Amino acid sequence: MFIQTESTPNPRTLKFLPGREVLGQGSREFADSAAAAGSPLALALFAVDGVERVYLGGDFVTVTKAEAIEWPHLKPHLLAAIMDHYTSGQPVLLAGGDDAAGEADITYEGDAAAIVKELKELIEARVRPAVARDGGDITFHSWDHEAGVVRLNMRGSCAGCPSSTMTLKQGIENMLRHYVPEVQAVEQVLD
Repeated sequence: MFIQTESTPNPRTLKFLPGREVLGQGSREFADSAAAAGSPLALALFAVDGVERVYLGGDFVTVTKAEAIEWPHLKPHLLAAIMDHYTSGQPVLLAGGDDAAGEADITYEGDAAAIVKELKELIEARVRPAVARDGGDITFHSWDHEAGVVRLNMRGSCAGCPSSTMTLKQGIENMLRHYVPEVQAVEQVLD
């Protein structure tokens, strides 16, 4: 098994491509080993000293490390954990399902509902594929119709990335404002 690695815009996050399906559909993010109890792969990664966050995508895994540890010391242990997981035959998730958490439980009506539909379509078609290449994900959280503010969840390498503010403001906000004139601002929802 050959596992490729790619750097991400977040210097504390590395993207691992095992050459096999990870989740196929959907994604899951784990902030600690307690949250990873349902994923043998994530648990194996958290067992490596210095791992702070694990994100599982369709065909990749991103790992965020502690500031104090360097990648040359951590990377071989992570590669071994991923290889051991895939050779063990264990599932990636014990209980299936997509991580759909993150969207506010709000019912939109009228113009707001039409805008939310358009925002979700734009995020799905234009934003998510671009950030997935960098080992991250951005999902819709909510829309403040009165203020014209879109709130987004940033996960994987995007969470905590030093360039995430620039990505939000100069990239995503400008694109959404171009297609949806009602958008005045884009904000990140913090955990």
